[in-house]
Amino acid sequence: MQHPTYEDVIRFHGHTCPGVTFGYRAAGIAMERTGSVRAPDEELVVIVENDACGVDAFQVITGCTVGKGNLLLRDLGKNAWTLINRTTGKAVRIATRPSFSIEAIDPEFLPLRARAWGAGATPEDKQAYEEHLKAICNAILTRPAEEIFTIQEIEPEVPERARIFRSYICAVCGESVAESRVRMKDGKTVCIPCAGDYTRGW
Repeated sequence: MQHPTYEDVIRFHGHTCPGVTFGYRAAGIAMERTGSVRAPDEELVVIVENDACGVDAFQVITGCTVGKGNLLLRDLGKNAWTLINRTTGKAVRIATRPSFSIEAIDPEFLPLRARAWGAGATPEDKQAYEEHLKAICNAILTRPAEEIFTIQEIEPEVPERARIFRSYICAVCGESVAESRVRMKDGKTVCIPCAGDYTRGW
């Protein structure tokens, strides 16, 4: 089976950027270290620690998706991803090194991006930005893995496989809602939005 390419990832994501390139490189390393092939079902599990561009690369490379229940978001604001192979039991967590940040690779990039995306951007600004973008992405794709990432083999708690829940009808809005998300309000079965918020500040 042919593995998805960097170009496949860019097409899915919609544009080239450092974030999706970090994700592409990390996903490839994770697949290799765990002896994995792209998952048609739930053979793999990915846990992502942010909701940024790199997540799209992991979806394309691993085949894990929210819809299949094997792409889990734990939004800790970290550029880190865990891949678990249910078949082999192998798992790896990969995180970008602070020493390999975009600012460290190219201190001119972020100011250039601000100018190129600004209202008064000139053709020269945009060309310079594209050249620096290409150089940064090339560095992410070609530098030694250990220079870019910390790579840890781990013993994970393997999440259970996705369940199929019975549906209930919300007594307020009339829409269908999965059993796992049902709330009770005034003795009636309701969905989360119709249940309303309840908080005491903690």
